[in-house]
Parts: sequence; structure tokens; C-alpha cells
Amino acid sequence: MQISRLLIASLLLAADAGQAHEPAQAQVTPLMTKALDDYPGKEALMIRVEYPPGASDPVHRHNAHGFIYVLEGNIVMQVRGGKQVALGPGQTFYEGPNDVHTVGRNASQTKPATFIVVLLKDKGAPVLVPAK
Repeated sequence: MQISRLLIASLLLAADAGQAHEPAQAQVTPLMTKALDDYPGKEALMIRVEYPPGASDPVHRHNAHGFIYVLEGNIVMQVRGGKQVALGPGQTFYEGPNDVHTVGRNASQTKPATFIVVLLKDKGAPVLVPAK
């Protein structure tokens, strides 16, 4: 009986170790949206993004001007054709409406990272669009 319990426990552990775990997902909190009366059809959207340890974004675009400000932790950002940059608290990053965001991730596997994003975009347009 003891051997069969050990065998079952070993099989369960091996099965769990063999399964691919989903990477941590970024948590996005909308902070404010404001129509830009001086720019008909445009709006500003401010969001707070929290990357858990090891989190990363899929390749995407915003079809907007995006201004990023790191609050805490360290992140890595890159747009297609640009250099990969590591950013810490107080540092900024910009991506334009034609940029494809190829790298967006937490630089740490053990600590979270938080940043603010301000997007100047078409009114009602999605925050991000998947890209290849």
C-alpha cells in the first residue's frame, strides 16, 4: 500500500512538472479617458500596467502615441526596428502610432513592475491590436 501511494504521488508530480504553465499576464487598470476637444475625434487614455514577476506582452500595436513612465521595478521595451531598452523607476519610453511593440516584459523573475501609459488615440479605438 505504501509503495502504491508513493508511485501515485510520483506520477502526479511528474505530470504536473511536464505541463507548461501559462506565463504571468499583465494587469491593466484604466485610470481616465478624456476627449480632446482641440483634436476632434481624438482622446487621451491613461492606464496603469502591473507586470507580475516574469510577465510579458504579446507582440502588438496601439495605433496611438504611447508615453510610458515607470513607477517601480524594471521593464524591457522594444519596438520593431528600434533598440531594446531596460527601464527603471522614473524612466520613460515612447512608441508611435505606426510602431509594432515587439518586446514588453518585466525584467525580473522575482519582483513586480508597475508603469503608467498615456495613449493619444482615436476616440473609441481599442487600446491595443495584436500584430505579427
